[in-house]
Amino acid sequence: MTPIASPQVGVDRAALRKKVAWRVLPFVFLLYIVAYLDRANVSFAKLAMADDLKFSESVFGFGFGIFFIGYLILEIPGALLVERWSARKWFARILISWGLVSALTAFVRTPTEFYVARFLLGVAEAGFFPGVIVYFTHWFPGPERARALSGLVMAVPFSLALGAPVSAVLLKANWLGLSGWKWMFILEGLPAVVLGVITLFYLTDRPCDAGWLSSEERNTLTSELEAEARAKEVAGSMSVWQALTLPNVWLLALGIFATNTGGLGLAFWLPTTVKNLSGGSNSEALFYSGVFYLCGLVGVFVSGQSSDRTGDRKWHCVGGQVVTAVMLAGSTIPGQPFWLVMGWLCLTGLTAFFWPAPFWALPTITLTASAAAISIGFINMFANFAGYLGNHTIGWLKSQGFGEGACLLFLAACYLIGGVIIALVRVPASNPRIP
Repeated sequence: MTPIASPQVGVDRAALRKKVAWRVLPFVFLLYIVAYLDRANVSFAKLAMADDLKFSESVFGFGFGIFFIGYLILEIPGALLVERWSARKWFARILISWGLVSALTAFVRTPTEFYVARFLLGVAEAGFFPGVIVYFTHWFPGPERARALSGLVMAVPFSLALGAPVSAVLLKANWLGLSGWKWMFILEGLPAVVLGVITLFYLTDRPCDAGWLSSEERNTLTSELEAEARAKEVAGSMSVWQALTLPNVWLLALGIFATNTGGLGLAFWLPTTVKNLSGGSNSEALFYSGVFYLCGLVGVFVSGQSSDRTGDRKWHCVGGQVVTAVMLAGSTIPGQPFWLVMGWLCLTGLTAFFWPAPFWALPTITLTASAAAISIGFINMFANFAGYLGNHTIGWLKSQGFGEGACLLFLAACYLIGGVIIALVRVPASNPRIP
C-alpha cells in the first residue's frame, strides 16, 4: 500500500495552487483549443467544400454527426486509462492520431470518404475531454475544480473565435493547386501532431511525479487530495456499477444529451445559418461567427467567477440553458433586420457558454474516484451521441426544405428541455466556495 503523504505546515497553499494552475492549465487549454478547432473547422470549410464537392445538406449533416459516433467508442475506456494508467501517454496518442486524420480530411472526394474521415477523427479524439476532467481530479481539490474546468471550457469559444478569421483567410488560398479548404484542414491539423510529441515531455501524470514541485509541495498537495478521497469514501463508498444506478447520473446524462443536441447542432451549422440569414459572403459569415464566439468567451468567464463565488453549480447551469433557449427563439421572430437577429445570436453566444463549466463540476461532487471516472465517461457518451443526433437532424430538416427559423426553434427546444432535466438533479446542501 502506498503511504499517505503528510501535509507540510510551512507550505503556502495559495502559492501552491497558483503554481499548479500555471503549470497545468495553459498547456491543457492549448490542447483543447486545437482539439475543438480540428473537430469543428469542418463547419467553416463547408462554405467552400459545398461548391467544390457538391455535397448536399444531408451529407454534411451526417458527416458532422458521425464524428460523435466514432468518439463514443473509447469514451469510457479513455477516462479509465487516465485514472489508472497515464494521462501523458494517452493524451499524446490522441493528439498525434487526430492531427494526422484531420490533415488527411483535405483529400476526401466522395461522401463515403468524408464519412470515414469524420468517423476516424472521432475515434482518434475519443476520451480526451472526459480524460481531462479526470486528470483535473489528480491536481485540483473539489473547490478549485470548477475554476479549472472554466479555463478548459473557455478554450471552446476561444478556439472558434480565433479559428473563424484564420479559416476565412485560408479559404481564399490556392497554393500548389490545392483549394483553400484543403489547406485549412492541413494547416489546422498538423499542430496537434507537434503538441502530441511535446505532451510526452511536458505533462505530469500526478503530483507525486512532479519534479517541478518541491517535496514539501508534493506532500501537501497529495495529502489534500487523498484527504478529499477518504472523506468521499467515508460518506459512502460505491462501485462503478452502483454509480450507474444513481438517478443523478442519468439526469445529468439525459440533461446534457438534450442540451448538446441543440448546442452541437448550433456550433456546426452556425456559419451556414449566418450566411443564409445575412445573404453575405463566406468571409462575412465567418466574421459574424467569430463575434458569436467572442461573446461566448465572456459567458464562460462570468459563469466561472460567479459559480465559484457563490458555490452554486446547478442553477448557474440551468439558467444558462433556459436563457439560451429564449435568446435562440428571439432570433426567429419574423420580419427582423439581420442586425437585430445577430444581436439575439450574440446574446445566445453569451449564455450558450455559461452552463458547461458548472455542469461538469456536478458529477465530481459526491462520487469516489473510480465512480466519477466511469460516470463522467458515461455522461459524456450521451453528450456526444447528442452531437450526432443534432447535426443529422439539422441536415435532414434543411434537406426537407425547412428554413433557418424552424431549425433555430428546434435547437432552442433542446436547450429548454435540457434545463428542465438538470433542474431535477439533487446536489449536496452546501457547495464549497473558492476563497
